Amino acid sequence: MTLKEKSDERLIALYVDGNNDAFDVLIDRHKDRVYSYILHFVKNPELADDIFQETFVKAIMTIKQNRYVENGRFSAWITRIAHNLVFDHFRKEKSENLQSTDASEIDILNRKELSESTVEDYLISTQIETDIHRLIMALPDNQREVLQMRYFKEMSFKEIASMTNVSINTALGRMRYAILNMRKMAEDNHMTLSL
Repeated sequence: MTLKEKSDERLIALYVDGNNDAFDVLIDRHKDRVYSYILHFVKNPELADDIFQETFVKAIMTIKQNRYVENGRFSAWITRIAHNLVFDHFRKEKSENLQSTDASEIDILNRKELSESTVEDYLISTQIETDIHRLIMALPDNQREVLQMRYFKEMSFKEIASMTNVSINTALGRMRYAILNMRKMAEDNHMTLSL
């Protein structure tokens, strides 16, 4: 029996056991429906692509952390993740657009990010940038490459997969491991990576 003939649940089990091709089959099986679902709500192909990628990153992380509950309904589960991410996007967008300049109790110009930085803020920010750079440079080459393409070149996972000649699933996995490795190295070295 080929991978394409196996059930979603069997593919997940194989993926947990280290078979990355099994997750590629899951993506191929569900990508059109999930992408169409997202696009139906957001009406923007680029945004839909980002949310689509985030959906499968979240699925990978949940499965790899053994938090996926097997109930025979992977299709409904992955759609629910997409649904939640779409509505998270709209909630965030709504909250960003809700503040009125007419509201006397809210001074939208009185925000930390609009104020001049103190010398201490500058030093902390510089140290964080230095620490992040050191963590990135300590990553394995394939993880560093994906992370730099995603965050510094703002490439989609589809573009990254094409440029590096790997599957989307492999690119997503490398990104996930890059983030996990950076977190672990930061913890091991007692680094704080936010102000």
